[in-house]
Amino acid sequence: MIYTREQIEKAVKAKGYAYFAGAKDYDVNIIGVRNSAPGQKVTNLFDDKLTISYRVDGKWFYHEWDATTEPGKKGVTQYHNANGVARLVPNQYRGAYAVSMHRGKYQAVCQRLGDVTVWRDSNKDMTFDEVETDTGMFGINIHKAGTVSSFVENWSEGCQVFKKVKDFNEFMVIANRAKEIHGNHFTYTLLESKDLQFK
Repeated sequence: MIYTREQIEKAVKAKGYAYFAGAKDYDVNIIGVRNSAPGQKVTNLFDDKLTISYRVDGKWFYHEWDATTEPGKKGVTQYHNANGVARLVPNQYRGAYAVSMHRGKYQAVCQRLGDVTVWRDSNKDMTFDEVETDTGMFGINIHKAGTVSSFVENWSEGCQVFKKVKDFNEFMVIANRAKEIHGNHFTYTLLESKDLQFK
């Protein structure tokens, strides 16, 4: 899956979500794209995308990286929440995120300022259920896996996770620049790849 910034913008606006193009530089759009092809099957792969788009001096910039927007095998079978593993529901979560410390270990873009909605799945059958929803503060952060990770496993129990550390580091440079200009509040939007299949 390789997208263009224009495709991302079109899909975001088609959903009725905000797409930021403010007068100031680094008015960032942080957008995940979940791979629709596997349906509700747990792939344990970094088969999704995390993207960011923004303008500097009137020129658009767009970055796209391999990631997961879903829990991995260990996350699904060894989750730590009694209600089941979390899987973020596609939506736009306005102003819900801030640059903060992920599990007290390193700086990431973290759910700190607003609620998100997740599906909860507790039966460990390697298929994501989309029945029980849960809304609140769950620490559904945007963070990194290992240096270059092959499988998701428990890198995610609902978080949005970069496959490669170098990609995450590039993302954080942009996020911190945006923070300096606009303040420490970010919107995260999760789409599905089928949302970008335009006729």
